[in-house]
Amino acid sequence: MNTRIKICGITNREDALMCVDCGVDALGFVFYEDSPRFVRPDVAADIVSELPPFVTAVGVFVNESRNNIVDVACRVGLDSVQLHGDEGVGGCEALSSLKPIKAIRIKEPEDLEGMEGYRGVVAAFVLDTRVEGAYGGTGRSFDWRLALPARQHGRVILSGGLTPENVVEAIRMVEPYGVDVSTGVEREPGRKDPIRVRAFIGNIKRYEATLLTEDKEGEPQR
Repeated sequence: MNTRIKICGITNREDALMCVDCGVDALGFVFYEDSPRFVRPDVAADIVSELPPFVTAVGVFVNESRNNIVDVACRVGLDSVQLHGDEGVGGCEALSSLKPIKAIRIKEPEDLEGMEGYRGVVAAFVLDTRVEGAYGGTGRSFDWRLALPARQHGRVILSGGLTPENVVEAIRMVEPYGVDVSTGVEREPGRKDPIRVRAFIGNIKRYEATLLTEDKEGEPQR
């Protein structure tokens, strides 16, 4: 198991490089102006320019036009885009070169029904908690058991209410492609807490190292 780890809501260079030092796989930059974690494209571009080559830069957009998304992606140097609004299949197809990730907001089993149409169109799904009037970043979790059937539609990235204290339980239950956290490792919106970031990533790494050790111990002797 190698769970990919994304820290979202990056707004400054210090937090970005701290997360890199802790071993993150991807950083998320929110280009939705109503979010408390909104970052201007020029600021994000400066941060991305300092990232090492194997750390993925993901732009988060909400109901934005294709032209604006492509423009920001080019200016910032994004590797992927995360669509967190009401974007349809066609909108995702139009952004195929940017490896789109579609957010699916979940509260009830019925919320999974729309995923089938995106199969093969998006690079992955991020499963977040459905809260009326919000497009994510609420810090609330959903019933992780609902994520299990979602895996049949493609790669699943688990989000919504994850913290250093519960992320291992979530990974053990869902076995997702990746996890995505913002609120759970912050000291305030848009500012990350180094202690919580280290704990979040460290808990995942230790859990997976334990699994690897157990697998090796269970191998037949030759």
